[in-house]
Amino acid sequence: MSEVNSPPPLGGWTRFVTARPRLSLLAALVLTALAVFAGSSVAERMGSGGWADPSAESTYATKALEREFPASQPNVLLLVDSGRASVDDPAVAAEGRRLAERLAAEKDVTGVGSYWQTGSAALRAQDGRQALIAARIQGDEKAAAEVLQRIAPDFRGAHGPVDVSIGGPVAVQHEMTTIIQDDLLRAEMIALPVTLVLLVMVFGSAIAALLPLGVGIVAILGTNAVLRGITEFADVSVFAQNLTTALGLGLAIDYALFIVRRFREELAAGAEVREAVGITLRTAGRTVLFSALTVAVSLAAMLVFPQYFLRSFAYAGIAVVLLAAGAALILLPAALMLLGHRVNALDLRRLLRRGRGKGAAGADRDTAETGAGWGRFAGLVMRRAPLFAFATVAGLVLLGLPFLGVKFGTPDDRQLPSTAESHVVQQQIRDGFPGSPAGGLEVFAEDAEDTKSRTTPADYADYRARIAALPGVLRVDGPVAANGSAYFTVQPKGEAVGREAQRLVHELRDVPAPFETSVTGRAAVLEDSKAAIADRLPLALAIIAVVTLLLVFLLTGSVLIPIQAVVLNALSLTAMFGAVVWVFQDGNLSGVLAFTSTGDIETTLPVLMFCIAFGLSMDYGVFLLSRIKEEYDHTGDHEHAVRFGLQRTGGLITAAAVILAVVMVGIGTSRVTNTKMLGLGIALAVLMDAMVVRSLLVPSVMKLMGASTWWAPGPLRRFHQRFGLSEGEISQPVPQLTSPSATKPKSDSEPQPKTDPATEPKSDSGPETDPDAVRDKVEA
Repeated sequence: MSEVNSPPPLGGWTRFVTARPRLSLLAALVLTALAVFAGSSVAERMGSGGWADPSAESTYATKALEREFPASQPNVLLLVDSGRASVDDPAVAAEGRRLAERLAAEKDVTGVGSYWQTGSAALRAQDGRQALIAARIQGDEKAAAEVLQRIAPDFRGAHGPVDVSIGGPVAVQHEMTTIIQDDLLRAEMIALPVTLVLLVMVFGSAIAALLPLGVGIVAILGTNAVLRGITEFADVSVFAQNLTTALGLGLAIDYALFIVRRFREELAAGAEVREAVGITLRTAGRTVLFSALTVAVSLAAMLVFPQYFLRSFAYAGIAVVLLAAGAALILLPAALMLLGHRVNALDLRRLLRRGRGKGAAGADRDTAETGAGWGRFAGLVMRRAPLFAFATVAGLVLLGLPFLGVKFGTPDDRQLPSTAESHVVQQQIRDGFPGSPAGGLEVFAEDAEDTKSRTTPADYADYRARIAALPGVLRVDGPVAANGSAYFTVQPKGEAVGREAQRLVHELRDVPAPFETSVTGRAAVLEDSKAAIADRLPLALAIIAVVTLLLVFLLTGSVLIPIQAVVLNALSLTAMFGAVVWVFQDGNLSGVLAFTSTGDIETTLPVLMFCIAFGLSMDYGVFLLSRIKEEYDHTGDHEHAVRFGLQRTGGLITAAAVILAVVMVGIGTSRVTNTKMLGLGIALAVLMDAMVVRSLLVPSVMKLMGASTWWAPGPLRRFHQRFGLSEGEISQPVPQLTSPSATKPKSDSEPQPKTDPATEPKSDSGPETDPDAVRDKVEA
């Protein structure tokens, strides 16, 4: 029997990360402390908007109206409730006028108007017991929120015969930011202890379980510091903090799980500590690097969109992925060097095993049996490959059918809990006031730059008549003119952002006029946002697809596996999109999950959820494919490699998916609907990918494709041999160790089939030099 090949010498990267482990950990501790200091104020500098295209016509019109006619764009509303009295009662009217005068006297508040000053029917409730005071707080989101926080205590509550509540866009955004920060803290308090318990169940050792959490904390704190720096020159959404926590914990745990697991395997196989670290970095470490790149690319694709809501998630996602991978590939190996065999210390499952009469050998047998169970399951799936492939694809398509009925909308106060003050105010306005004070469309009119003559009142009157004649118009107010410009308020028939209102936006923009016009309003913002996403979406998908295909090809050397990976990953997301529409748009389970359905989905959310879920799916796909590729390089046996890959990674991928799902469900406990949708949707996508696609669809499809799975044309094969990277230190099939009676020795003149593994697969009966096979025997 020939000898097993000795392990290759330590590479340069291994020498770098293991040369001075104490110094590496000390430097990391100092940098983490600095990150805590740098990122401590990041939430205060974040915004809660970012859904609009900054270069769109609606954005231009909104800014022009804010500048020329502040009263046309109120962002704070005081709801004055007179109880049983009428708002026209002299005492109520006097108090209403006094409140409006006080509000107008506040610094940075302009455009104040009230029912008692204007007599507008739109500012008086239909029952006559409520009225509105509207105003505009100047400045950007952060400045307006600070002003509101300063003046709100003076106006909220009882004032003589009336009671005042505060609503409007600024109040909604401020309350949303506060709730998100509180919910994020609660999510972390839920996710961290549950995650620790699950890690102990996976590893057994408390020491090993703490390592992934340490990597995650470094990634989260580092990302907060990065986001704090980005806020100096770009807008960042407060929602991005949720992604930082979720991916920081989730990916750090994924990466650390695979690295620590492989390190413990090498120690169990008899390797020295430094040697075990070297093998781990060349195998699991390389897989982590590829995985991080694929996830980062999926998130980076959001940078092509103009909305800063999406760009914020790209900033946070890229930073947290790279920091998690860096900590897993630099700090974690240093910690493993110092711990050595003590990585298995504090085995908290030992008491349970003693209670059941099992010792360490029993635990090893349990581990081996679990892996063997995944291997048998993979064998079952491949024996019935057509059935499993068809049934899985049909089921996923069926779950995704509700998405065909998706309706897109803009976020409003109904994102908040039904008890939130600004939500209550806006709901009372929707239910009790005529029309929709904040739901109309505004048309901003200004003289064209190349026209010397000024617009006359007759021109405005003629244009008003033309837009009033449009079939979707309920009422036209205005014009209100000043300084060579004017604006009209158009009330659409039906809902403020319904299909008729969206159609009306395009009709208004097509009406000819002797001056320049631009249309804004919620329906116009929605239409411009949809147009911006539709315009940039092909580029984003192309970036994700091309880079993913290239990275998976460099990992596997196959042309077909990258295509398979992209298609199956996209298919795994159907259940998530179907559930989002069925639950959050249609309102099913709204009582159980405690949210208010708006009947639509915010336009940017499907893009965000696709990029995140696709990246995480590729994360698990790379882990599985890398182990299959490693075994295929060892043995040249396609079916055995698929079985072995699932046997080695099935339990680990499932455990990682469950832990990540726990983190995402923690995010999903948020009281803000969009955050709830993001957390629960991604949790479902992760579980479907790990438990359905990786367990059923991948092995069945690879069985159906057979050895052609690994095909690549000659030029690409040579390119991969020169530039490609694959997990494992052995890049060619290893000769088998066989007994004299197993096979007849070949003469030197006979051709060797090892370059064509598809034509002569390896027998499962004989022993081999595969280190994993040796480890199986050691563990057993």
